[in-house]
Amino acid sequence: MDRQLARDALGWGIILWAIGYALGFVFFFLLPPSLIGWAILPIGTVITFWVLLVKVHGEGIRYYFMVAVAWTAIAIVFDYLFIVRALNAEGGYYKLDVYLYYLLTFLYPLVAGWWKGRKNLN
Repeated sequence: MDRQLARDALGWGIILWAIGYALGFVFFFLLPPSLIGWAILPIGTVITFWVLLVKVHGEGIRYYFMVAVAWTAIAIVFDYLFIVRALNAEGGYYKLDVYLYYLLTFLYPLVAGWWKGRKNLN
């Protein structure tokens, strides 16, 4: 894995996950638990697309596929370790909002890679 891919896949993947994690703690005091994920989703979407369009510098859909796989793996593993296990959220964590978050975490880099590739063709 080259340096740029490591930064984009691992570095930004961990940073984006940590932003969502921190927002979860903030919203824990403001919202019912069933709404926390839904409140984080639009904020996370804006931040993620900003990162993908401004900070991620890969070329080709293969690059963005690798970013998508890394970000999704980070989200799943870190959620399990730092939310489900550490906070004992086993029974109430995996709901529709979380599955949608995993799906979007995978799709967003692919969409950004497609968008950047399309833009470079014109």
